[in-house]
Amino acid sequence: MNIDAEYMARALEMAREAREQGEVPVGAVLVGPGGEKLAASGNAPIASRDATAHAEIRALREAGRAVGNYRLPGTTMYVTLEPCPMCAGALLQARVARLVFGAPDPRTGACGSVIDLLRDNRWNHRIEVVGSVLEEECGALLREFFAARR
Repeated sequence: MNIDAEYMARALEMAREAREQGEVPVGAVLVGPGGEKLAASGNAPIASRDATAHAEIRALREAGRAVGNYRLPGTTMYVTLEPCPMCAGALLQARVARLVFGAPDPRTGACGSVIDLLRDNRWNHRIEVVGSVLEEECGALLREFFAARR
């Protein structure tokens, strides 16, 4: 298993924990430039009553507190679902170097599926994007969750 798949497997663990809490099962792991895990989180907007409590935002907040800065250069964000516009914007503001996501999001994906905020040449920061890492596992978790709710 390559390093991207290993960290995505950890993000899947966070997504499963979110599911157990009744949240949409999305998980995120932020890794530092040296490969050290800085933060890991799952979705929590329902429990926190906070629309911004997506897994990516929560991981960025945790990492920012850990390193003492909102800018996180050289880091990689692993997330089980393609980020929405809010989360893609937060990744840009945090100066994350690389994004690795699992399942594409054909409804609100902002990293290539619906829109592509991260590849817009007008930004002063660029994020390398790698999609479809453990796509089947990430997508299956979401499909199962929503099938059970219908």
